[in-house]
Amino acid sequence: MRVILKWLLRAAGGLAALALVAVLIAYVLLARSLPDYDKRLTVEGLSAPVEIVRDNANVPHVFGASDADTFFGLGYAHAQDRLWQMTMMRRTAQGRLSEVFGARTVRIDTTLRRFDLYNLARASVAAQDAATLAALKAYSDGVNARLTEINREALGRGAPEQFLFNAPVAPWQPADSIALIKLMAVQLSGHLGEEVLRARTSLALDNETRLADILPDAPGGGIAALPDYAALFPGAQFASAGDAGPTGHPLSPFKARAFAGASNAWAAAPGRAASGGTLLANDPHLGFSAPGIWYLARLELETGGVIGGTIPGIPAILTGRNARLGWGLTSSYLDDQDVFIERLNPDDPNQYLTPEGWKPFRTVRSIVEVKDADPVTLTLRWTGNGPVLPGSHYDLGEVTPQGHVAAVGWTALSREDTTMTAAMRLMRAGSVEEALESTQLFVAPAQNLTLADESGIALRLIGAMPRRHARHESEGRMPSRGWIPENRWQGMLPATANPEFVDPTGGILGNTNNKIVDRPFPMHVSHHWGDTQRIHRWRQLMQRREVHTRDSFIEAQLDTVSFTARSLLPLIGADLWFTGEAAPEGTPERLRQRALELLADWNGEMNEHLPEPLIYAAWVRALMARLIEDDLGPLARKFDHPEPVFIERVFRDVDGASEWCDIRQSAARETCTDIARMALDDALIWISERYGRSLESLRWGDAHQATQDHQVLGEVPLLRYFVNIRQSTSGGDNTLMRGRTRGGAGPDPFHNVHGAGYRGVYDFADPDSSVFITSTGQSGHFLSRHYDDLAQLWRRGEYIPMSLDAGLARAAAVGVTVLEPTAR
Repeated sequence: MRVILKWLLRAAGGLAALALVAVLIAYVLLARSLPDYDKRLTVEGLSAPVEIVRDNANVPHVFGASDADTFFGLGYAHAQDRLWQMTMMRRTAQGRLSEVFGARTVRIDTTLRRFDLYNLARASVAAQDAATLAALKAYSDGVNARLTEINREALGRGAPEQFLFNAPVAPWQPADSIALIKLMAVQLSGHLGEEVLRARTSLALDNETRLADILPDAPGGGIAALPDYAALFPGAQFASAGDAGPTGHPLSPFKARAFAGASNAWAAAPGRAASGGTLLANDPHLGFSAPGIWYLARLELETGGVIGGTIPGIPAILTGRNARLGWGLTSSYLDDQDVFIERLNPDDPNQYLTPEGWKPFRTVRSIVEVKDADPVTLTLRWTGNGPVLPGSHYDLGEVTPQGHVAAVGWTALSREDTTMTAAMRLMRAGSVEEALESTQLFVAPAQNLTLADESGIALRLIGAMPRRHARHESEGRMPSRGWIPENRWQGMLPATANPEFVDPTGGILGNTNNKIVDRPFPMHVSHHWGDTQRIHRWRQLMQRREVHTRDSFIEAQLDTVSFTARSLLPLIGADLWFTGEAAPEGTPERLRQRALELLADWNGEMNEHLPEPLIYAAWVRALMARLIEDDLGPLARKFDHPEPVFIERVFRDVDGASEWCDIRQSAARETCTDIARMALDDALIWISERYGRSLESLRWGDAHQATQDHQVLGEVPLLRYFVNIRQSTSGGDNTLMRGRTRGGAGPDPFHNVHGAGYRGVYDFADPDSSVFITSTGQSGHFLSRHYDDLAQLWRRGEYIPMSLDAGLARAAAVGVTVLEPTAR
């Protein structure tokens, strides 16, 4: 027995030693791809040496003798830190993820192939001006110089993920950068899904007047009555699709309607700033990941220095400042998509009906290569209105009558997309006036651009606006019949039609994705807006001060008070507060009373350390489900976040909206107080099962963790603890410091999955006191100390300096890379 035990111990020790050796070998291989930031390197494609100075936050300050050399340096720096991220985004735009990840990404690839984004990007290269073409070429050369270095010096394939996935990296091309802008348009455009949802809800409701409750218009102006969707197709049968499309995979750019883009930006004129200079704050909101989407950089151009947030793969500062101008972006919610229902020729399904009669589809065959599986062959079809999508995408089958197909019109599907040129010109602009002039070339994604120069401020919607006919049958709010001339786009409106606000009288302007204009259709901009709640809190914070400072703008960015909680709780709890005698301890009634007592003393602050935000969030989530499930059935799952305006309409009984409170299947007629009480009990049962019955010990932050997870390694056992960045956070769905929750019926509905991955505040009275931060770190390499070194600063609401002073960057540099041209 002793001999057996001895050999078992020796075997265990040997296995442990082998495991340790394997770990060491893996570490050495993975560590080879860690970039060396302090070196000299000879490369092809430069006219003069380029210096890349990395400050102590690993922000590269790129100094070149010409603009082309500077963009070369940015391409090299992007590829040093984010090569895997760049190549995965390119594969996504190309519809080629399945070559690496197999069958689980086929739906993403086939959908993107149908939009044909990459070929449209290639066609758009010729539409750029000469300066932009030179920048794209130089940037691509910089990326490829890093690829050459990796191959020549065997630098661990450039990224740890390359050891786990067979993902050969092709040289970078100018079209790749344009394709990534189009990919951002996919993430930020949600009107297609909104149209389908409105049509499906119209079909599901017995009382059509209730559509204005569940999908309410943003307050501030009336909308003409819409047709009943079923009335557009009399007698038609609608198939059940059963699949909403490729929104669930971490690499998917297709987002559910709750995540179609959000952001904050505001500016103050000199008369409203304590320092006497303009102020600008911006925090764009996107889905969280590790690494994050944003990458900080400073470029020294011939027009001067520019610093701010870039997206790896795109050679432009998309939000930031130069010495004389600052700019920020927010999602505009411009209605830039329409669904067209096309009638098929019953005698020839290869034809569709147009105002001029039957026409053949334009068709192309496309093959999607799939790892470890047979390739998928697609027949791509286009009508005059846009690409045809299958009924299984976006739930289109639910609203497409038999004998018809659905096509999509979208401004991003342009073969002459000059958005890249516009972004390049914006970086070089020295005044609000110059910046506004450059924005006329923006196509997609449509954004609200907030500007501040040394003396003025402005806000302008940038992006192409479809020209719709005044007699469009659904005003672009629901799918429409594609063969009716009045439903088809009449081209694009001139850029002068885009709303803009320059130097307002009050000296303050801003946007939280709220409704910005109230113009009649077809000049309306949009019927669907991204915010009806945060704007109220922003207005309060801006108006409570006569003058603002950089710090007051930071305070607003980090504000976690929920206007929504403050306005809804008195409504839904009106008949529940302090009623009846105290219930016995341990009963559901006592737990409900204690929850109401806590909420009664709460000021609406969604602080991570408090229990009240969790009780409130669970209550309104349960309330939303109670109100709609019996009316909408399975469709209720599409409304996976509480809709504040809907709940307010119901509890104020606007136009009879309290009808939602009655449960259809019960004999009794329930009141809204009944539903509020039952929903609170539902919420408390869920909380008790998940977190225990001690309400005072609850922490919102335990449920509201920011889930900055690696998109492909984030679910790998053990490895996920090294690659994922999880943090307890404050804020919520409707706070200025927005932390959009996951929603839905999963185990973690309140995880923080969408928020400000970048924050910047710029003070033009003292530009070098400007600050910024991102939510993770500069490096995409999980063994790098710069993978998550900014994450805790971001969580605590701290910032790092935004300076164009080259001396400051060099004073605390973590490394200086010098790229030298080859001898001629």
